[in-house]
Amino acid sequence: MTSSTRMFGRVREALFPSRKAPVQSTTQAGHVRERKYGGSTKAMAAAYGVSPRTALRWIDGTRRPAPTHLDKLRLDAVEVHTTGHGRERKAKQLARLGAYSGISARAGRTRSFDIRGSDAVRARDVHLSLTGDQAAALARAQDEDEMREIIGEALADYFNGGGGYAGFSADDFDLN
Repeated sequence: MTSSTRMFGRVREALFPSRKAPVQSTTQAGHVRERKYGGSTKAMAAAYGVSPRTALRWIDGTRRPAPTHLDKLRLDAVEVHTTGHGRERKAKQLARLGAYSGISARAGRTRSFDIRGSDAVRARDVHLSLTGDQAAALARAQDEDEMREIIGEALADYFNGGGGYAGFSADDFDLN
């Protein structure tokens, strides 16, 4: 599981605090099997690259998923707990907040992104204040690539000193 995939799950949990994945991996596995794979243990096992018996053991609690599967299971559980209707409702609420939504994001330290091929970024975190439209776009994002694009736009706004200046665009940033 890549750091960006974990980031996608963390953003979903932050935007939808009432829809956090259940803590117990047995509950997560049961919800994922029922809601994402239509109750099919075989389909779930194929998606995780394990045998159906192993997936059943995750669900009944006789075996815990390996660390390589825990991140994917958690992300899938967050996904099945946030519906399209709920994401759209949250996005509309966030869009009404305007230029100062009060929602912020932190882009990681040095070399977490490149600017036009240069790694001249100082060793510091970049704290971004998201607009209501950017936060709404994050709520609607379906995958890590969409999320990276939205964060890239916010970084471009930050380094351009706001939307009024030109220079950087979202394509200038490559998030890891």
